[in-house]
Amino acid sequence: MTGATPAAAELYERALATSLAWRNGAAELVDAALREAPAFVMAQVLKAWLLLAGRDVRRIGVGRPMLGTLARLPANARERLHVAAMRALIDDSYEGAKRMLGDLLQRYPTDVLALQIAHSLDYLTGDSSCLKSRVQAVLSAWSPQTPGYDAVLAMHAFSLEENGDFVRAEREALEALALNPKNARAHHVLAHVFEMTNRPDAGIRWMRDHEAAWATDTIVAVHVWWHVALFHLALGRLGDALALYDDHIRANPSSELSDLIDASALLWRIDMLGGAAGTRWQELAERWSARIDDAFCSFNDVHAMLAFVGARDWQRARRLDRVLSRSRWLPTRHGATTRRVGLPAGRALIAFGRGNYARAVKLLTRLPAASQQLGGSHAQRDVLHLTLLRAIERTRREARPLPIKRAFTVAHA
Repeated sequence: MTGATPAAAELYERALATSLAWRNGAAELVDAALREAPAFVMAQVLKAWLLLAGRDVRRIGVGRPMLGTLARLPANARERLHVAAMRALIDDSYEGAKRMLGDLLQRYPTDVLALQIAHSLDYLTGDSSCLKSRVQAVLSAWSPQTPGYDAVLAMHAFSLEENGDFVRAEREALEALALNPKNARAHHVLAHVFEMTNRPDAGIRWMRDHEAAWATDTIVAVHVWWHVALFHLALGRLGDALALYDDHIRANPSSELSDLIDASALLWRIDMLGGAAGTRWQELAERWSARIDDAFCSFNDVHAMLAFVGARDWQRARRLDRVLSRSRWLPTRHGATTRRVGLPAGRALIAFGRGNYARAVKLLTRLPAASQQLGGSHAQRDVLHLTLLRAIERTRREARPLPIKRAFTVAHA
């Protein structure tokens, strides 16, 4: 590793292991490595990737200048491939960045940082097929004795789950946890497996029994609590789901996009099932308001619109709609996803909130083939499918003079 000292290399390895297990503290450890060795290329690379490989345009803005620093440092071939992939990402070529990381992994299949970033980009772009094939392509180079193998297993397990192979996904997540019980990434995979196999009781038990491993000092705690709340919704326990929202989301209001996304998705589901979110919606809409003009990620836009419609904050909903109307013409990745998914989904949510269920149905039924482009997991994108089901139900109810009781099944929620 170019520019490393023994002490800096040890700090880097700890930072990388922390990041792979989805635990807090990776940024602080990599900063310590750079204080020890400012010209340590891979420490600079890790610091940059922690900022760049996500949905937050502000974090990407902070990471962008780091490319200048990296361009001035001497680097080996593998390190230069990382920098080239970063440059493609910043230039809005996510597919180009994925291809470059794929080339890097062909040459260096045990570069676990490259694998983690490529895996993240496959997830962000909704590329389920590549999510699976990418990890499978490097598995033969790994063994249980290789540091980081538990994270590779957890990545593979998640890709299996997203491609419907739930039995193998569960087995590999458990294998990862046998190697590293504090791998929060693997616990998250199990949450998905329990959800997609309709085992909410088992999901609640597992998450409660292993709460210390994923709920403390991890970057995924709020999201796994979201999964636990969805298990309660699947069992019809709306009050329990709201209590989890209050204890783990509302009690510690966050401006992190991932936390805002989970908050919107949970309150929307609770509302659709007849729960009363009350002033929680207004609080959440206020936190989303600073993100209206981001014009960067359609997945974010849809969840911001959920909050504005849930709060009946039509002024902010209209503001976001205007931003999306402009963004759809941009020659960018966000422009393309806005045209195909973001704008019609946002308008469908407004129609749903206004009680125009027929229009919501019309807009939402056009989305299934394109909704994958939002990125995220099947469980997260399912919010649009659930909204369509509820809109159809309400449309049918309005068409009949007599009230008809219908059971609403929360599919994969």
